[in-house]
Amino acid sequence: MGSTSKTKVYIDGQSGTTGLQIYDRIGQRDDLELLRIDEEKRHDVEERRRFINAADIVFLCLPDDGAREAVSLVENPDTCVIDASTAHRTAPGWTYGFPELSPEQRAAIASSKRIANPGCHATGLISTTAPLVRMGILPADYPVACYSLTGYSGGGRKMIAAYEADGRDQALDSPGIYGLTLSHKHLPEMQKVCGLAFPPVFMPVVDDYYKGMATTIMLQSRLLPGAPSAAEVCARLQEYYAGEHFVNVLPYEESPATLYANALAGTNRLDIKVCGNDERISITALFDNLGKGASGAAVQNMNIVLGLDETAGLE
Repeated sequence: MGSTSKTKVYIDGQSGTTGLQIYDRIGQRDDLELLRIDEEKRHDVEERRRFINAADIVFLCLPDDGAREAVSLVENPDTCVIDASTAHRTAPGWTYGFPELSPEQRAAIASSKRIANPGCHATGLISTTAPLVRMGILPADYPVACYSLTGYSGGGRKMIAAYEADGRDQALDSPGIYGLTLSHKHLPEMQKVCGLAFPPVFMPVVDDYYKGMATTIMLQSRLLPGAPSAAEVCARLQEYYAGEHFVNVLPYEESPATLYANALAGTNRLDIKVCGNDERISITALFDNLGKGASGAAVQNMNIVLGLDETAGLE
């Protein structure tokens, strides 16, 4: 299917929001050869099998069942699969694709052939909560509560169409609180990767802007070992992420300005902002739900697997 000098990449589910965003980030790169299936054959199992096994890197941008089916088609032991669905995020034998968690996590991604790309909301909560648990600041049995604001692009093509339609429902002019059963599909990975004894109480909110996410946890200092202040928690998180390119902990301020959920739209960055005082603490992760929350993270993981600069195609 072309020259052997370039890394062959196949996007299974190339016409969905995540697939299109991955293509936007890698389509012009001259170190990659993109394998493009004919549009009329993208549901043909045997044709997909052929493309999957011809590729060095396969991105799965499919519903969960479709992702499981795609994995069952892999016969080439050298094919590396990066799955953007929920299907394999807590599955045995799969590496969770959040390299900033630790040097060991980054090394595991580099050597893995099965990488589960994190969920968008999960990226926000894990980025703040997992380090606190690992550093002993947050007890594993702490009753974590979180709310997460997202742009409507996170809902995929149907939601995008609903928000951008002429004469749309007026209810879409205001924030929409959803996931009201409190059993969001990202909860299993949140609990597992953070090392929490119980799933967090998690409340997602969608609003009338295209992309960008603000995921916030709220803590009572008196329930934490040593009752650390917001400033102290900020300093510890800054130490944890020191030297990371994409994840940055912003300076603590006694009187911070308003945070806007779309502040990092169009980037692969994730900024963490700690607010509060000696008694109450809020920690917000700001990022692009299509960037570090999905497609950008997938490309970053591919770069790690290929031994390239993590920023390739993402700046």
